[in-house]
Amino acid sequence: MSYLEYTVQHTPTGLRKILFMNWPLAILLIAVASIGFLMLYSVAGGSFTPWAEPQMKRFGLGLALMTIVAMVPIWFWRNMAVVAYLVALVLLVLVEFIGSVGMGAQRWIDLGFMRLQPSELSKITLVMLLAAYYDWLPMSKISRPIWVLLPVAIILVPVAMVLRQPDLGTSILLITAGGIMMFLAGVHWAYFAAVIAAGIALITAVFQSRGTDWQMLADYQYRRIDTFLDPASDPLGAGYHITQSKIALGSGGWTGRGFMQGTQSRLNFLPEKHTDFIFTTLAEEFGFIGAFSLLGLYILILVFCIASAMANKDRFSSLLTLGIAATFFLFFAVNMSMVMGLAPVVGVPLPLVSYGGSAMLVLLIGFGLVQSAHVHRPR
Repeated sequence: MSYLEYTVQHTPTGLRKILFMNWPLAILLIAVASIGFLMLYSVAGGSFTPWAEPQMKRFGLGLALMTIVAMVPIWFWRNMAVVAYLVALVLLVLVEFIGSVGMGAQRWIDLGFMRLQPSELSKITLVMLLAAYYDWLPMSKISRPIWVLLPVAIILVPVAMVLRQPDLGTSILLITAGGIMMFLAGVHWAYFAAVIAAGIALITAVFQSRGTDWQMLADYQYRRIDTFLDPASDPLGAGYHITQSKIALGSGGWTGRGFMQGTQSRLNFLPEKHTDFIFTTLAEEFGFIGAFSLLGLYILILVFCIASAMANKDRFSSLLTLGIAATFFLFFAVNMSMVMGLAPVVGVPLPLVSYGGSAMLVLLIGFGLVQSAHVHRPR
């Protein structure tokens, strides 16, 4: 009996699927989102509008989508991986023609009730396709050059399209998530060493191209790098964001100024306080204890995902779960590093906490895939 036949015959039905869901993981997701609602209420000056109320509605929709995805057998999502990836690519192409512009970038498709950011969807569909690819590919072929080039192409196609928007932060996340998937699948370490060497060469070329006819980044992206290396060089210009962020982080101390008492956010010194820099609002109001508590919840989510992947005998399910966990990790690690001055500001939201529809819905759909792998694993 094949594995697929076994899973079909032993798939739980009805109420049993609900009971088999990874409920600790679901509760942790709700807890993190609740912190987000609290902070959006705070930065709005004690009002559910304009941010907290829409965020709560989107999270409710996201939970429903997560549950629906979880109820569908995991083998169906494996078969749909190519379709999902192609749909994401089509949406990225549509951004070029009908995409709406915001903050100097063309990244969204206006659906009326919300603005969809296809690059967010690409993060999940890329993981799906790579998991399906390495589930199909025999272990003996994983490190052969011809079979390494195909996943590299799968990764680089959406990366190239996202770079045109331009969205350097998401492009870096896609490359990193794809590389992690290849590493988890067992690709030989020599390929990664070659990529690291090429990366060093690329970084060198990026700096040397500045101010030339073949400049590789936009001027504002170079300013972000300058700000990262020396924020004090332009404290009222390019370095303003990170300077105010550090002030907010430091002023929170151990226990914080208190709920809705953060001066940096209440007096509007803190930029993008409801999106990219919401972590600094949390740290200012609840201090190191509050910030570390949120980090602890994120780590627990990773632990439950990794435990679920290790307990699963299906290679696709394990790779998919680990890939989504890695994507989730990259989200919060990059955002927290960014607002603390440990990484350049690249516009990556804090998962389930920052205000935004596309990122939250897509992430919850991704966790729906994790739940599907957990629910439908052989028992």
